[in-house]
Amino acid sequence: MAPDLIIRNARLPDGQDPVDIAVAEGRIAGIGPGLAPGFAGPCHDAAGHLATAGLIETHIHLDKAGILHRCTLCDGTLGEAVRETAQAKAAFTEEDVYRRAESVVRRAISHGTTRLRSFVEIDPRAGFRSFDALLALRRAYAELIDIELCAFAQEGLTNEPETHVMLDRALARGADLVGGCPYTDPDPARHVAQIFDLAAKYDVAVDFHIDFDLDPARSDLPHVIRETEARGWGGRVSLGHVTKLSALPPQARARSARALADAGIALTVLPATDLFLLGREAECLTPRGMVAAHRLECEGLLVTLSTNNVMNPFTPFGDVSLMRMANLYANIAQAGTPEALRRVFAMVTDNAARLLGDGAYGLRPGAPADIVLFEAREAGEAVATVAPALAGFKRGRASFLRPQAQVFGPEPGLPIAAPGG
Repeated sequence: MAPDLIIRNARLPDGQDPVDIAVAEGRIAGIGPGLAPGFAGPCHDAAGHLATAGLIETHIHLDKAGILHRCTLCDGTLGEAVRETAQAKAAFTEEDVYRRAESVVRRAISHGTTRLRSFVEIDPRAGFRSFDALLALRRAYAELIDIELCAFAQEGLTNEPETHVMLDRALARGADLVGGCPYTDPDPARHVAQIFDLAAKYDVAVDFHIDFDLDPARSDLPHVIRETEARGWGGRVSLGHVTKLSALPPQARARSARALADAGIALTVLPATDLFLLGREAECLTPRGMVAAHRLECEGLLVTLSTNNVMNPFTPFGDVSLMRMANLYANIAQAGTPEALRRVFAMVTDNAARLLGDGAYGLRPGAPADIVLFEAREAGEAVATVAPALAGFKRGRASFLRPQAQVFGPEPGLPIAAPGG
């Protein structure tokens, strides 16, 4: 098949010599040096920069991004964030949610994200306004980014039966999966079971916000593990936060990781939110509040990292750059060796694709031509330097372009002194 685009001089994540990537009909047709030397069609010179299949957000909240100015931030706790957001979302309109979410999606694309999973709160306060807005956004940006929507019960379920009915309706209308938040429910075990009931009814995956504190005394993980195993849902369950793991002694943490891995449950850590909200009671030696998840891979656990929130009471900052988030995680987790940095890179690429069940992800012949170039030579360097995204292609079509910065001055290199200098 004749190519319709060639990206020349690109480095794959292993950092070896540059290669060319040929694209035909939205898929990668070939990878290798010197492809199609006489090709007269469109070419993009990667100039030796890193090529990836794009970054993947496994946990983000598009519906409540950019609402910080509508909320009052006093003590910076999780409880305050839930309360303030609940109050603000009652006034959300479909147009308002679309506008704020669109701003985040466009920035995500420009930072090299090619796919994301967004939670969308559906309850009597939010109604279906946020859901309808994100359905419209998904359709509008389908050629630039893949958006997966999780119908989500943020404020409990057993305490508000109407939310259960609304989640059911959202799944019938096209939500991709269902999610819950046991720590906000007076009956966490029943909350978990009801979310799994909905997942079984519609044959979809499950994603929970869970164990979001630093008290090792009680965990809701056993409820999720039990339901996952009883229903045969392994490989279709993921958890966000699970900051309680960071408060466990190493052996207990390893046992929990093995139990999750054995059940087929994946873990996403959320560095910015967890750092901001947790450990506020400490007067010195404030805990990081985030588990070094990449170290749990030795227990067989699938781990990713993600943005979570942008400019709201849960996280009052953010630019939805996953490369910056990966760098933040690496700092917190003290992941500084070349191998550790490559594992962090995998948490926003290959691991993230596995969590979302994207078996087509990757740079290989036959895969979709989702290609993003970063200003780095290999994966670990991209994380270490917060490498900017330079250009992107979604199924072979250009999705964004950010020219490399130019410095006006002498050519790089050590100046040679003039004779007699």
